[in-house]
Amino acid sequence: MNEIITAATEKFARLIEEQLKRVEKMKQEKDFIQYDKLDKIIIGIVGGDGIGPAITNEAHRILEFLLKEEVEKGKVAFKVIDGLTIENRVKAMKAIPDDVLQELKECHVILKGPTTTPRAGDPWPNIESANVAMRKELDLFANVRPVKVPDKGIDWTFFRENTEGSYVLGSKGFHVNDDIAFDFTVTTTEGTERIARAAFEYAAKNGKKRVTVVTKANVVKTTDGKFLNICQNIAKEYPGIEVDDWYIDIMTAKLVDEKRRTQFQVFVLPNLYGDILTDEAAEFQGGVGTAGSANIGKRYAMFEAIHGSAPRMVEEGRAKYADPSSIIRAGAMLLAHIGYTEKAQKLEKALDICMHTEKKLVVTGRDTGATGAQFADYIMETIQSLD
Repeated sequence: MNEIITAATEKFARLIEEQLKRVEKMKQEKDFIQYDKLDKIIIGIVGGDGIGPAITNEAHRILEFLLKEEVEKGKVAFKVIDGLTIENRVKAMKAIPDDVLQELKECHVILKGPTTTPRAGDPWPNIESANVAMRKELDLFANVRPVKVPDKGIDWTFFRENTEGSYVLGSKGFHVNDDIAFDFTVTTTEGTERIARAAFEYAAKNGKKRVTVVTKANVVKTTDGKFLNICQNIAKEYPGIEVDDWYIDIMTAKLVDEKRRTQFQVFVLPNLYGDILTDEAAEFQGGVGTAGSANIGKRYAMFEAIHGSAPRMVEEGRAKYADPSSIIRAGAMLLAHIGYTEKAQKLEKALDICMHTEKKLVVTGRDTGATGAQFADYIMETIQSLD
């Protein structure tokens, strides 16, 4: 018994050492990058796995179309990165192979397709999620997901903490013996302060009057309690913004409460709860296949579809019929982030017309609907009609 406890204690001590080093690194962070000061903005295009390359290619075509003049003038360049596949990752036995990570770090912003995360029963070994690894390696601490459904009075923006919580040590839990297994949740002062401030800054700059903190602090008292307390302290710096807090279980219910849900505006929440709640929220907008996601850090930013890699569609020869809406919407978020607000608004408007107003083409995921390429062409034609 003593040997088992000693071995487990040593493993836990190593995890604490890693996290203390991460905290010190956060304390040395510099200011956010200023894209308007760069001679050239490099946009990385990462296809990923499964349907990822198919849908990402369509978003890439649209971005090239919208940024044609900027590319010709040398203000913007695209860098295609093909190596973030499950096969390459397994070969290197790393969530992100070293050469791919180096390529990613040569970019300023990244548009990324879905990647496969092995799970129990899969034929792949238990390597860490590429998404989680990228967020840690590039310190993409804020996962920002907007959900807007005007006819239902829904206009939500979620600020999900991206580098801590239940996911930061997701592959480093351990079996103490055959009877007991441990995983870990991590909350730091620096990590929580920066996501809270990002949410309140967004609210202040965009005329939002309410920020909602979502935790399970009544049960997960230490880590969730710390997250809630820090958010409440940051709120004191923004006296014009109301702050309230909800527990994750009742919050999932209130999103479907037609009277209550229209009162919410900006959410800030730990990693796991953010993952759950934003998928639920995306259903109001048409499903996870329609929602984009931003992962923001001070030096890098990554924009992605929030759905999975759908390997079954590839196996069944249906990849070309996959819906690219989610990653195209992520492309609009990327444009806005690097300062091309007008182009981002045009793309968003074209998406709304193509998906909700005209609907001349419908993507069904099968040959009963349009291909991703046909839908992307439809969007570009619609953009031209807006000029």
